[in-house]
Amino acid sequence: MSRTTNLLGATALLATIAAVPLATAAMAEVDAGAYRDLDVFMDVYTRVKADYVDKVDDKTLVKGAIQGMLAALDPHSSYVDALDFDNMRIATEGNYGGLGLTVGMEDGAVKVVAPTEDTPAYRAGIKSGDYITHINGQLIYGQSLDEAIEGMRGAPGTKVSLTLVRPGRDKPIEVTLVRETIVQKPVKWEVKNGIGIININTFSARTGADTRGAIMAIEKSLGHAPLGYVVDLRDNGGGLLTQAIEVSDVFLDHGEIVSQRGRTKAQIERFYATSGDLAKGLPVIVLTDSGTASASEIVAGALQDHHRAIVMGERSFGKGSVQTLLPMSSNTALRLTTARYFTPSGRSVQEGGIEPDIAVPQLSDPDYKTRPVFREADLRRHLVNEAKVDNKVLEEDTKDDPRFVATPKELEAKGVKDFQLDYALKTLSRLGPAVQTAAAASPARKR
Repeated sequence: MSRTTNLLGATALLATIAAVPLATAAMAEVDAGAYRDLDVFMDVYTRVKADYVDKVDDKTLVKGAIQGMLAALDPHSSYVDALDFDNMRIATEGNYGGLGLTVGMEDGAVKVVAPTEDTPAYRAGIKSGDYITHINGQLIYGQSLDEAIEGMRGAPGTKVSLTLVRPGRDKPIEVTLVRETIVQKPVKWEVKNGIGIININTFSARTGADTRGAIMAIEKSLGHAPLGYVVDLRDNGGGLLTQAIEVSDVFLDHGEIVSQRGRTKAQIERFYATSGDLAKGLPVIVLTDSGTASASEIVAGALQDHHRAIVMGERSFGKGSVQTLLPMSSNTALRLTTARYFTPSGRSVQEGGIEPDIAVPQLSDPDYKTRPVFREADLRRHLVNEAKVDNKVLEEDTKDDPRFVATPKELEAKGVKDFQLDYALKTLSRLGPAVQTAAAASPARKR
């Protein structure tokens, strides 16, 4: 791998660190203070080694100290060991035997971030926000996240049972799943009512190319251009920033896509669209929800700021920071937050997220009113955005909107399985013909 790799995919911000002699008395005093703190650390280290009830090896203590130091910074900085390296490889390139779940750790409990579509976990009805308490009947509370992940992965064709706790449900949910080979498919497409639907579920190494391929495949399947496009970024937790830039560039003809800014004013990098809108100016709706995070928010923010798309759905997650992977050895690294990113208009999505142009609740989800919403602002020690906009009013306004009163059963009776997508398709059905007529009449088109 390269010497530095950004987990959002941006050009790495690692600067060469040189030893600089202390030039002032103030700097010497700071240095002395640091050494005193290190003396305290070594004293604790020595006492634990000598007096802890069980014998503890040096590797465990050092790794724990490193993890604790990084955990004190923000939720996204961490120490990457060999297993983490393998997990990142899977996330960006490879396939694995397992259930198709993205999980995280919250207060010692394993929490589902999102299930991947068309996987055993997705088909079993596991939802974002569920807590996994048992694997094969064994309580996993207090185990490390790595141990839980290893328990869920395994040879395709083998069975595994999970016990889930879902907020709002009185009783645990028991599911038995058969592991499969999980093939990473970052982009899926289909056509409904003459509209192209592009579902982007992660930003891995091929997401940009697959999005371009989806545009061409949609046109080929119809034999002509569609009425417009729905770009579905719901429950997309992000990935490589380079791919977020590529996807944004598919729909933009010019202008800035995103900027990232480090600690100092000199640490600013801007990324721009190249000439050529592959979608040919046709109307675009971007679907977002509370699981739309990081690289996904870059795409939504860029298209929204350039008035290239209508953002529809729910407010996004609000992760506006950039993590850089700094190699420590052949299979370990430091994942460190090194910058914040900003949309073309200069907005930071940190904490506040992307506010949709049209707020549409997911009425087809029976649990949408009771299921707690989890975002960046809920994480401990998250980076603070002093310019954050309060989005609570927007979310509450949809509750009494007469357009959004149907129940899941009523929608199912009408054949509506995904209310947000259905609402986007109906909106585009009204917009598409008008845009195509105007485009056909323009002088540029006639040439």
